[in-house]
Amino acid sequence: MTALRQINFPVDGMTCASCVGGVKRALLSVPGVLAASVNLATSHAHVERTPGTAALAELLAAVHRGGYEARA
Repeated sequence: MTALRQINFPVDGMTCASCVGGVKRALLSVPGVLAASVNLATSHAHVERTPGTAALAELLAAVHRGGYEARA
């Protein structure tokens, strides 16, 4: 079995549970993302992806398209 790759990064601009849901949906739309969780209290996202997919730049762009700011 191939090991999953995990990545964590901050997300700015979230103010409510609806925001969290929007960021999570944006992350899950990126090919190769297997799981995503977003924490409003810490303003961080955690993504599990298959190796060689869903580069950080793709994840940050997906969050940005959703109307939020993410940074490495």
